[in-house]
Amino acid sequence: MTEKLQERLNQIVPRITSDGFLRTTGIGNEVAFYIFDYPAEEELKVRDYLTFLTGHLAKKHPDIRVKHVNLFEVVIQSLEARGFLEKSFEKQKKDGDKALRGTLERQFEGPKLAAAFAERVNPDETDLILVSGIGSAYPIVRTHNLLSALQPKLGTTPLVVFYPGVYDGKYVRLFGKLQGPYYRAFKLVP
Repeated sequence: MTEKLQERLNQIVPRITSDGFLRTTGIGNEVAFYIFDYPAEEELKVRDYLTFLTGHLAKKHPDIRVKHVNLFEVVIQSLEARGFLEKSFEKQKKDGDKALRGTLERQFEGPKLAAAFAERVNPDETDLILVSGIGSAYPIVRTHNLLSALQPKLGTTPLVVFYPGVYDGKYVRLFGKLQGPYYRAFKLVP
């Protein structure tokens, strides 16, 4: 892990446990969505950090109700629950990647996934939402579509997206290469 990434990771706990962050003060009428971007090649280190972070918050800040959602796991669990996981494998073998991708993208478009996501996290009973699995869920789930669809569902509950790529304050670039449209969010740690 690079020293710069470690320094940025070290800033997360004080930031997300601050009273102002959790009460979403100081952001005006903006949505309380934050992005922690990192080099995609550091994915495994960030996953380890998320394991540490959720354990740390449970022990040191048990009063903060935290939900961690891995988008890739949401996709897999949703397919399993509806009996489509094996069918998806069969479709890929029969019709190819492009046909499967089209089918899955329609099943997991922003509003549909946002409804399932909000049901899973129950924002009225959650103080902080952590989201990972962005790179693994691509191209089925597009981050900007999901976040746009989540805005009316989460209210003032802060959401932190761990993003394998670059966020310059306006645009997300997955893996540092694939630019998405403009998105309104705050950078969690510079």
